Amino acid sequence: MTPALLAITCLLAVTLGYIAKCMASPFGDCRKCRGLGYALKTDRKGRPKRGKDCHRCQTTGKRIRVGRWLYNRATATYRAGTR
Repeated sequence: MTPALLAITCLLAVTLGYIAKCMASPFGDCRKCRGLGYALKTDRKGRPKRGKDCHRCQTTGKRIRVGRWLYNRATATYRAGTR
């Protein structure tokens, strides 16, 4: 197998895998709060305690994946254009 064909095959496999992941689980953990919904702070003794609510995910701890966001935008554009 030539290197170009191998690279194309690997890229296709990764792309199809990501599409399958976006279809199976369109929401992933928030990168800012790591899926908790709030920031972790520590008190003076070093014990973790709840901090402020996460504004990125609105305290749900979940964010929509980039691939799913792109799919939603593409379908909305298609629906708006065919009316």
